[in-house]
Amino acid sequence: MSEHAEQFIAHLHALKERDRGALAALRHSLAFEPGCYPRAFPYVERFAGAAVHERDARRLALYAVAGLFARHPQSHSQSLAAALGELMARRQSPSIEGRFIALLGADAENIVDYLRQAVSLLAAEDIGCDYARLLDDLSHWLNPNADPSRLRQHWARDFYRAAQAIHESLDAE
Repeated sequence: MSEHAEQFIAHLHALKERDRGALAALRHSLAFEPGCYPRAFPYVERFAGAAVHERDARRLALYAVAGLFARHPQSHSQSLAAALGELMARRQSPSIEGRFIALLGADAENIVDYLRQAVSLLAAEDIGCDYARLLDDLSHWLNPNADPSRLRQHWARDFYRAAQAIHESLDAE
């Protein structure tokens, strides 16, 4: 994870502790295209950088992750994919796998919608994820000059490994 991502997530954790209104604004920003909700600007824009244009992948990822964090502000060291794998194993639900496959098939135009659904599922089971890693991954996914296929493969490995590990630990109990 980049230091910039870690600093941004620390900023979001500080907002969680001291400014519920900020989190409400960031949650509401998910109803808009990333970076298009003016009430979110004060909490995110300073991390975007002065020279960044409005459709820059990193800037869009900052806004998306800020909204996702505000929806479920529980961090954990596991990736989003691993958290979803854990969820699938806990619930023993094939629909979680189907949603994950749909997430992997998403493109830059609709990935945030799929992520919003995924984070809502995690929130329902109180499972956290590594938002700094998600920020770095989403920056790559949203970059029109990058190919997200290797990232998709990495997420798939994380998902299935976590699901298998949780499933085996549940069987051992």
